[in-house]
Amino acid sequence: MKKLSLLLLILGSALGLSAQTAPCCHTDAVTEFAGLANREDFRMAHKDPLPYTYQGTAGTEVSFHAPDGKTAYGFLFKAKKPTDKYLFVYQEWYGLNDYVKKESEKLYNDLGGTVNVLAVDMYDKVVATNREEAAKAMQSVPRERLKAIMEAARDYAGKSAQIVTLGWCFGGAIALQSALINGDRNLGCVMYYGMPEKDVNALKQLHGPVLGLFANKDKGINPQVVDEFEQNMQKAGKTLTVKRYDAEHAFANPSNPIYNSEATKDAYSHTLTFLKKQFKL
Repeated sequence: MKKLSLLLLILGSALGLSAQTAPCCHTDAVTEFAGLANREDFRMAHKDPLPYTYQGTAGTEVSFHAPDGKTAYGFLFKAKKPTDKYLFVYQEWYGLNDYVKKESEKLYNDLGGTVNVLAVDMYDKVVATNREEAAKAMQSVPRERLKAIMEAARDYAGKSAQIVTLGWCFGGAIALQSALINGDRNLGCVMYYGMPEKDVNALKQLHGPVLGLFANKDKGINPQVVDEFEQNMQKAGKTLTVKRYDAEHAFANPSNPIYNSEATKDAYSHTLTFLKKQFKL
């Protein structure tokens, strides 16, 4: 959803990734993304979220052990019947706020309650309410911590888990990095305008296809970045389906005053079709 997600997205690129221990990604991607957050035009392009309070009752907060010795957190919508199918949902740059919980519940319901939907908290319970707080929160999380949280989510799901990852902006990049970390447990990945992994060798380790949903008016994850992603995925021998919209970055974020309902509706339709196919629902 929000652009600064790019920073962490690239941070995610810098997190070592492979089937189990992910191949190492580029630190220059981290620098690139961090640079975006330092640009005033980039920050100002992110409108502060509209007020919203989550009122659902199906989800519950969960915690799990991370390999760095710390506790990781998430918000879980547990499948109605026991299953190893998990959808990992990754926040945009404001953190795991009530909007992310609402979107996670929508995904859970639209998948018929047949999949465990886990919204993973990448900020350790820090939630930003404006662009300045979001930029600070995103830049303050060490790359090693981001990697540890993604590994913790994978381990929480279990060794027999079947996982699809999904995220917006910052979370879109993290979703791809998480997919790499998940190794052969990964079934697929949905990226909403997230910074792609640029290391072809890292992409070669990816399991499952990717659905990329991008905005043509995005000044950060611009059409040239998307073109390069398509080329790199082809070089890696991986499946990527790209949908491009005549919209701004964060077009699918309902907290965004410039929310694009038509683009969001179409993107969500493709998302559901992709998820149902990968989970064989």
